[in-house]
Amino acid sequence: MSGPDGRAWALARLSAARVARLGTVGPAGQARLVPTCFALLDELIVSAVDHKPKTTTSLARLADIERLGRATLLVDHYDDADWSALWWVRVSGPAAVLPPTDPHTAAAVDRLVAKYPQYRTHPPAGPISTIGIESLTWWRAST
Repeated sequence: MSGPDGRAWALARLSAARVARLGTVGPAGQARLVPTCFALLDELIVSAVDHKPKTTTSLARLADIERLGRATLLVDHYDDADWSALWWVRVSGPAAVLPPTDPHTAAAVDRLVAKYPQYRTHPPAGPISTIGIESLTWWRAST
């Protein structure tokens, strides 16, 4: 779907969503999908490596982003009782892993802390990744 009214609708759903699926492409061309917390910062999707348990902080998704410079993010709503309420929004675009000194890093952490109460006592301190909104597509069951 497209159109200016739809774009505003899609950005509102994207901004309000609590979790998304981050898609990257591995070295052998395989799709990788992981759930992620994120925030909208102007025309950027921002996400951070946080304190939740991980086996390493050298995450494959960050290596994928650094290698290819592109990523996709998908948010959706599913209601088993009311299929007229179904929708999804997908963002694809240039992606980067920001160094701690990048001016967007502090703003990204601030936006994530504002969105997620869990980060207020333990702000994310790991790398920040971004996706620029180059392509914004969506679908909804009802208008």
